Amino acid sequence: MPDDPRPIRADACPQGLTVDWDRLARKLDALPPGAPVVAMVHGWRYAPGIVADCPHGSILSLDPGTADRRAVSWPRHLGLDGQAGLGIALGWPAKCDPWRAQFRAARTGAALATIARRVHALSGRPLQVIAHSMGARVALAALPLVEPGQISRIILLAAAETRGRALSALATPAGRVVEVVNVTTRENDLFDACFEWGIHLGLRTSIGQGLGQSCSGWHDLWIDQPRSMAGLAALGHPLADPPRRICHWSPYLRPGTIALYRALIDGRLSAADLPRHRPGRRWSRLLLGGQEARFRLGQPTT
Repeated sequence: MPDDPRPIRADACPQGLTVDWDRLARKLDALPPGAPVVAMVHGWRYAPGIVADCPHGSILSLDPGTADRRAVSWPRHLGLDGQAGLGIALGWPAKCDPWRAQFRAARTGAALATIARRVHALSGRPLQVIAHSMGARVALAALPLVEPGQISRIILLAAAETRGRALSALATPAGRVVEVVNVTTRENDLFDACFEWGIHLGLRTSIGQGLGQSCSGWHDLWIDQPRSMAGLAALGHPLADPPRRICHWSPYLRPGTIALYRALIDGRLSAADLPRHRPGRRWSRLLLGGQEARFRLGQPTT
């Protein structure tokens, strides 16, 4: 009988972390040398066990339903079928107001750290993490709780986290050696502004605006900027034009994005080769609209 290709399900609930550790051990034993192990972390408004909002029936599933246009299978498109790579789908209770979700995300970092330590103890392999929105806080909150190298790479998608917390995580022993690719876009400016003002009263800046300073291992990747898109195309990873001026899910819905992350995860593409360009002005996607595409093509804007 063929092995179940579904990701390892992990749920960080108030009662604690639930994982089928025996299945994880079996899957790790069967994994080819060098194949990646990747924890996938959802953001706000998902919660395990809530039928309409359970991440395990949506983005963290190999076969999500088709009713929600945002339900793109991360494990399928990242190649995490248990053979080319192993996926661990971490669910946490984010179906609540954003203030409680921020608190719960930070607490869920301990669950992710437990998974990373167990993966390393069972196989000697590092854990990679891909996280969307408030899942970024989960990913970064795990760094102070693991040994250097137990989490080797974090890919953040439209991250809802502050620069201060990110810098604190990077200052830890594990944070000094981790590679972080912070995928961001001006399509997310409205959500960044709501995060900064609605939760932090305008006193903190989101890493959706970039880290704000140079830091070893950290790469800000602006996927809506013409020069960044041209640089990615030159690396063999063209991205479709942003379909909307405002979209919080663009970093994984836009055609070409998940293929890019898969290449980073499996080592075909190095983060050091990613384009490094300054972002466009804040709100530029909203205000300029289609002008940026015409700039990229060298066409006049009037």
